[in-house]
Amino acid sequence: MDKKVMICDDDKGILEMMELIVEDFGYRVCTEANSMKLIKAMEREKPDILLLDIWMPLLSGDQVLKNLRADPKFQKLPVIMYSASNDGAAIAKKTGADDYLPKPFDINVLIEKIQKLL
Repeated sequence: MDKKVMICDDDKGILEMMELIVEDFGYRVCTEANSMKLIKAMEREKPDILLLDIWMPLLSGDQVLKNLRADPKFQKLPVIMYSASNDGAAIAKKTGADDYLPKPFDINVLIEKIQKLL
């Protein structure tokens, strides 16, 4: 299984924790803490799936996803959004995310969602 997972979250602690978890399940992981730099990082890394936080400074996850979906290279890319916010699921659905995960999340649920989309 040589799939690459991109994780974008402005919280370095969450980013590191998710990276360790996802790597433990055999995926290659690349991370980006700055949502403004995400598309450039994705063009470089060519991930198979994106885990995207909704609430970030500068460019929120829903704005990021709108930009991605407008780019032919990333239109079909599976995206799982996550958030601690109550309206996160609605935002993820409206923006066109493939799945949604409320924070705090269960590691097994996260991995199941990744496996399902890959």
